[in-house]
Amino acid sequence: MQGRLDRLEDRASKRRQIAKDVMVELDLKKVTAPDFSASLRPGIPALVVLNEDAVPKTYWEPGEPRLRRQILASDLKGGAEVAGATLSNPEPVLSVRVR
Repeated sequence: MQGRLDRLEDRASKRRQIAKDVMVELDLKKVTAPDFSASLRPGIPALVVLNEDAVPKTYWEPGEPRLRRQILASDLKGGAEVAGATLSNPEPVLSVRVR
């Protein structure tokens, strides 16, 4: 049963990706049908660490070195320049509402 569920989820994921790609290519913001509506909304840029050694010590937890990704990402979104890290280009997100 788990294998079947995995296949169904994989198939749904691929169909969502195809729908999103077509909507982006055709520059459609919203598709409406009697039983559902699908719309594209802007995505959120993700944190990309280019060089961990260049990231300042203020973004590392003391003790066992661990990067504080949320603080780093929020500072980058606020406009701060941080060596060794940047934000990715946001990808559109497909939102589907069922009536």
